Amino acid sequence: MIDKIKVGDFLIVQRQKYTKLQKFNNLNTIVNLGKDQVELRLAENHPYHTTFHLVPKQERGKRIYTLDALSTPSEIRNLKELLIKESGNDNRNIIDDRQSQALSTEEILKLREECESSSEVIGKLVENSKSFATKTEYSQEKYLKRKEKKYFEYITIRRPSIRLLADIYWRLDPEKVLGVRFDTLSQIISYSGVCSVGNYLLYESGTNGLLPAAMLNAIGAETGGKLVHLHPGNVAQKQALLAMAYPAEQEARCVSVNIYSVLRHFYQTKADATNGKEAAAEEVNDVAVVTADEPAIVEEKEEFNGTSKRKLEETDEGAQGTEAKQIKLDKQKQSWELENETAASIMEEKFDSLVIVAKEHPYSILKALLPFVKPSRPIVIFSTSREILTECYVDMKTEASVTYLRVTSNWMRQYQILPNRTHPDVTMSGSSGYLLTGYTIGN
Repeated sequence: MIDKIKVGDFLIVQRQKYTKLQKFNNLNTIVNLGKDQVELRLAENHPYHTTFHLVPKQERGKRIYTLDALSTPSEIRNLKELLIKESGNDNRNIIDDRQSQALSTEEILKLREECESSSEVIGKLVENSKSFATKTEYSQEKYLKRKEKKYFEYITIRRPSIRLLADIYWRLDPEKVLGVRFDTLSQIISYSGVCSVGNYLLYESGTNGLLPAAMLNAIGAETGGKLVHLHPGNVAQKQALLAMAYPAEQEARCVSVNIYSVLRHFYQTKADATNGKEAAAEEVNDVAVVTADEPAIVEEKEEFNGTSKRKLEETDEGAQGTEAKQIKLDKQKQSWELENETAASIMEEKFDSLVIVAKEHPYSILKALLPFVKPSRPIVIFSTSREILTECYVDMKTEASVTYLRVTSNWMRQYQILPNRTHPDVTMSGSSGYLLTGYTIGN
C-alpha cells in the first residue's frame, strides 16, 4: 500500500537542501519558502517523496505558486550540461567590479515574470554575463548552484523522520532541542539500550518532543515496550511526536506526565496501601479476640425460599450500584490523573533504563528517579556543560550507586564529496554537549 499525503498530516517540504516542517491543516494551507508562497491544495492524495513543479499564479506583486506533480524526476533539467560549454584555466584576470552582468535588476525581475522556468532565467543571466565563459569549470558550477538556489522551481514532499526533524530543529535553533545534535541523539538511544521489550524512563525539559519520538521509534510498533515520559511543565512538548504520526497503539505506550505530580501520586498511593494493610490487620486481630470471648451462634435457615431469594436479589443490586458508582468516579477523573495512575503502575514494575536531558542540574532528578531503575541497567545523562556532569560523576562515585561511569563528548565534521574537491566543510558546529553514562548497582 502506497503511503499518500492526507489533510491533517505533518509534511517535510524540501527545496534543494532546505527543509521545513509544515502541518497540512486543510486544503487552503500555504507554506512560506523565503519570499515564495506555495499552495499545498494539489498535493493531496499524491504519494510521499513526489517532486512537484512550482507553477506561478498570475497575481501582481505576489509570488504565489501552485503544484504540478512530475511524472519522473528526470524532467528537472541539468543546468551544468545545458550551460557550461567552455571554461577558463584560472580566475586571475577576472575583476569583481559589479559590471559583469549586463542586465539590470528591473530587467531580471521582468524576466522572472515572463519566463516559464527557472532554467530559462538562469540561461539569460549566463548569456548576459561577461565573465562566465572565462571562469574555471568549478567556478561556473558554483555560480550555477548559487543562481539555481535562488530560482529553483521544484519541491519534494517527504514524510517526517527522526533524522529530518533533528536536522530541522538544530538548524532553526539548537536551544529548541536543548543542544542535542542528531549524532548525540543516536548515541543517547544506543547507550540507553532502548529496544522492543522493557520499560524505559525519560526525563526531558523541552526538546519539542524529539527525545520521546526517537525513543518510541526505537521501541517500535506492535511490541511490548513502554515509555514513561516525564516533564516539568503542565503540558508536554509533543510536536515531533505528533509529526511522526505513530499508530494509536504505539502512541498509547508513551505516557507523558508531570514529574512532580506522578511522584506525589506514587508515594501517596504507596502510603495509603501501607496504612490500609495495617488497619486491616488490626481489624482481623479485633475480630479474633471477640470470637474467642463470645459463644458460637448457629444461624437458622429461612422457612420460606422467597425470603432468601429476595435477600440475594437485594445483595446483587447493592453490588451493581457500587460498580456503577466506581465507573462514575473513573469518568469524573481528569486525563492527567488517569495518566498518573498508568505511569505509577509502570513505575512499580521498575525500568530497564533511565535517560535525563535537562536544563536544570540533573543530580536531584537522578536521585529521585534512580530507585525506579532495575539493577545492572544503563543510565544516560546529557548536558551542554561538562562541569555539571563532572559534579554528578563525583557524587555518584561517592555514593557507589552507579558503576562504570564515563563522561564523553562527540566531535563531528561533515565533508564535501565532489570530484577533485573532497574536503571538510569550512564551517562546522562545535560541541554538541556531553554524556554521562553508567550502570546501576543492586542494593
